Amino acid sequence: MNQKLLKLENLLRFHMIYRQLHGLDQRRILAQWKHGFSSASPGWAAQPHAWPWQTDVFLGTALSQYRFLVTKKEKRPWKPQLSSTKSKKEVAVWIGMTVEELARAMEKDVDFVYEGLLNTAVDIDSLEARSRLDEVWIKEVIKKAGMKLKWSKLKQDKVRENRDAVRRPQADPALLIPRSPVVTIMGHVDHGKTTLLDKLRKTQVAAMEAGGITQHIGAFLVSLPSGEKVTFLDTPGHAAFSAMRARGARVTDIVVLVVAADDGVMKQTIESINHARDAQVPIVLAINKCDKAKADPEKVKKDLLAYDVVCEDYGGEVQAVHVSALTGENLMSLAEATITLAEMLELKADPSGPVEGTVIESFTDKGRGPVTTAIIQRGTLRKGSILVAGKSWAKVRLMFDENGKTVHEAYPSMPVGIIGWRDLPSAGDEIIEVESEARAREVIDWRKFEQEQEKSKDDLKIIEEKRKEHQEAYQKVREKYGTLLWKERAFIKYLERKEQKHLRPKEKAKRDSNVLPVIIKGDVDGSVEAILDIIDTYDASHECELELVHFGVGDISENDINFAETFDGIIYGFNVNVSNIIQQSAAKKGVKIKLHKIIYRLIEDLQGELSNRMPSTVEEHPVGEASVLATFSVTEGKRKIPVAGCRVQKGQLEKQKKFKLMRNGHVIWKGSLTSLKHHKDDISVIKTGMECGLSLDEEKIEFKVGDEIVCYEEKEVLAKTSWDPGF
Repeated sequence: MNQKLLKLENLLRFHMIYRQLHGLDQRRILAQWKHGFSSASPGWAAQPHAWPWQTDVFLGTALSQYRFLVTKKEKRPWKPQLSSTKSKKEVAVWIGMTVEELARAMEKDVDFVYEGLLNTAVDIDSLEARSRLDEVWIKEVIKKAGMKLKWSKLKQDKVRENRDAVRRPQADPALLIPRSPVVTIMGHVDHGKTTLLDKLRKTQVAAMEAGGITQHIGAFLVSLPSGEKVTFLDTPGHAAFSAMRARGARVTDIVVLVVAADDGVMKQTIESINHARDAQVPIVLAINKCDKAKADPEKVKKDLLAYDVVCEDYGGEVQAVHVSALTGENLMSLAEATITLAEMLELKADPSGPVEGTVIESFTDKGRGPVTTAIIQRGTLRKGSILVAGKSWAKVRLMFDENGKTVHEAYPSMPVGIIGWRDLPSAGDEIIEVESEARAREVIDWRKFEQEQEKSKDDLKIIEEKRKEHQEAYQKVREKYGTLLWKERAFIKYLERKEQKHLRPKEKAKRDSNVLPVIIKGDVDGSVEAILDIIDTYDASHECELELVHFGVGDISENDINFAETFDGIIYGFNVNVSNIIQQSAAKKGVKIKLHKIIYRLIEDLQGELSNRMPSTVEEHPVGEASVLATFSVTEGKRKIPVAGCRVQKGQLEKQKKFKLMRNGHVIWKGSLTSLKHHKDDISVIKTGMECGLSLDEEKIEFKVGDEIVCYEEKEVLAKTSWDPGF
């Protein structure tokens, strides 16, 4: 404000000086004119002209200063002028950054990154916000955005601290106490494993199993007459449950290999031996069904020699006991052999400290939520303990034994059911006790982070493969169109686009009919695992594509119905229930639900559905054969029609059927007859040994003596999938 007042004051001062000078100049000029100019005074003669001139110069200078101050604008703060070329924004990037991180670094949204990757080899549909990008695609997005790239090592060097929970180091031998052995019953299907276990614990489990086949791992604590306690695991013997047998072998101390004396060594017998060998677990051989007339225990022992299972009778270390699960013969001898081997192994465990164990089976109960069957291997499990297993954690609310009776503590080697899981862990997951719920969440977060890292690595590999494919395809296109003129190139591309038009609705329906989407629901995690393992063996996608839409544990829900409706799929339920409301919903939406209690029946049903989706084939079935004896022609109007004189050699010729003309073993014509005559009579059927004359619906075909006329009918034959699940 003071500066403005000062400027105004200066303006007024200059204006006043100007007026005074102007007035003074006027007065001096008037005075000179009054007194006149003297010619004798030459100096004065020039002075009037000189003084006004000097006054004018002074006045002009003042006037120009006045005008400058009057017209001068207020001085504004100085601003730097922008350069003619706008500087590019610099974006700090690093190797392996995700889509979300790149968008944040560019100060854009995720969709901006997706737009930058359009028209590239990247599969946009498969990208997620946390998907990692290859170096090539990071550069591509930055380039399209008109920004400048700057590599940063900060993110590369930053490593997240491992917060996983792991098993403790081995305990001090002084703290160890003896424990009960964990014994797994393994062998081929229907060799009597479960019946053998029933006799040992005097229950009837086999009678409750669907079809008499064990389909879950049963964990039981059995008290023998001698007072010893043994934990038995009864694994399924069916081919579908290989993963369950492997899991049983990993948590066991001793494997009892059951082989039927009348059946001998079978496929699952060999597989069980391999599982035991991989887990480095000793074997006790139980030769079952020795009460049968066709039993041959010695043959079983000899057959096992080929698989390095050498019994004591042949100088080996494997104890062999001849038993009969049906009659109970020698069962105590088998129990004693098992206990003796356990004593030799000197099995001990540490009952103190945090709990460690293994999930044997897991399932969802309507009233109790996620439930697991576990074997405790270290520590003592109590109510309120905080456990982590896989990517799930639990605060133990309740524990129960194999009979459903509540227990308050679970010691090493004890099978126990655990309730209190937040999510359902997978069978085979390692159980570890942690100190608090916060620690449990920290462990789960770390494990999920590790899983995301692995997934990101897999995504990068897929992206790199697709990039290479895109480059190769681009190179081929360049080679293909490189030598053509632009008009020729444009015309060829037009023809290619014309061929790649969208499928018509009928063609699309025909293509989709060759795909079978399925939803799998099972009662326990192990059953679903076994079914998925079988589906993984599917190798007939060229016939019909098998698409696994969804799988889970528990009864069939409305969500499953919606999945099936969306994908036009079939729901397969294994040992699960379907409520009336769900059944009505499925019927209303046209969704097919198939329930099974035996796993190989489910797979057989799946094979049937796959076969139904495959296109059927047409087979020709001969009805009769005739040989051409003579040829001649008949005139009808202006046309000459060739006629063959034939004799029926086999079967009969029926005019309504289809015919083919064979010459030297080759088919030269297929079609229908225009006429079939016996002598001069038109007939529809002519039998073996009779002669006839016939003409074809193709007049250009000429007969030759020796040709064969075959009458046949076409029958539609349903296709059968070539997929062999192994049983």
